[in-house]
Amino acid sequence: MTTTSQPSTTTVTATVPPARNEPTQIKSDVDEKVANLSAKRDASWPSVLFYIHLNILGLYGIMVLFTNAYFTTVIFTVFLSFIGIIGVTCGAHRLWAHQTYEANTFLRLFLMLCQTMAGQGSIYDWVQYHRLHHRTFKTSDDPYYSEKDFLHAQVFAHIRNLSPKQEYLLKQVDMKDLEADKIVMFQKKFYWILYLIFFVLLPINAPLEYWDDSIQAALFVTFSLRYLIVLNISWLITSAHFIWGLDKKHKPSDSNMIFLVTKSYWPQYHYLLPFDYQTGEFGNYGSGCTTALIRVFAALGLAENLKTMTSDACKVGLSRSVDTGCPLVDCLTDAGKESMERLPRNHYLNKDKYF
Repeated sequence: MTTTSQPSTTTVTATVPPARNEPTQIKSDVDEKVANLSAKRDASWPSVLFYIHLNILGLYGIMVLFTNAYFTTVIFTVFLSFIGIIGVTCGAHRLWAHQTYEANTFLRLFLMLCQTMAGQGSIYDWVQYHRLHHRTFKTSDDPYYSEKDFLHAQVFAHIRNLSPKQEYLLKQVDMKDLEADKIVMFQKKFYWILYLIFFVLLPINAPLEYWDDSIQAALFVTFSLRYLIVLNISWLITSAHFIWGLDKKHKPSDSNMIFLVTKSYWPQYHYLLPFDYQTGEFGNYGSGCTTALIRVFAALGLAENLKTMTSDACKVGLSRSVDTGCPLVDCLTDAGKESMERLPRNHYLNKDKYF
């Protein structure tokens, strides 16, 4: 009787290596490394002392403003404060952080000097922190405490060091576009020299040299009070959502700022679609001073490719998300890019027609 032997598959299966997903393995290793890093943030005592002294000197500057300062110094202080604020809003925020429009060399140089007049560190560092803020918004990894409250975002975030975990995440932020910008990198390399000249020496010297004002006015109004105003207004970029936002946990009445500002819900839209140049940091969508300035820059030929989101694009993006099940933000972003291709180059001059 002949018996038929069955072919053995043991040796075959033993020689086939198990499949391995390399990207998944690498990602899990990175996730594990991040998870093991400490999330504790310690106080930055130099920043704490600086912030305390700046508030004391700035508040004293208010008294000097009304008792011992020329009207020319007051106007000069307001002008410099405005310059610093637009350097952050038009420049660091909308141009470099989110690339909502393109600027020629002259405008980029001007905005770089304006941002230096804000005294908030280099454009490179500001943008790196802000991009991490958007990436980690409403989580404990956000350097600006977007998951806590207004006081944490407006004050505590700026007087504490980053945690080891945040330091690691900060290094992962893609900054190649700014590294290719010669003006940004020039400012980064020589920031403290530019800061000393344009932010400290020239503003203090002007009242003394050109209209013979007092040293008190120059130091405490033109410098300290201006610094305090510009810092706090600029910091609202990352904390304003507590005042104007949609989160029911943070009622506008929780902050006395509600008596100084007009309520709007556009900051929430900005975190959804940050590429829109019209997003109002401190007011209504499309009608703020920063938005108007960007339109003026474009009309003068200094800026171009102003990115925005039309009403029709919003409708298309919402419909796609419902029909296909794709993420809402992805659908809105794609619809927005498609609509931009159909808009005329001077759409910013005809906003009522397209928005």
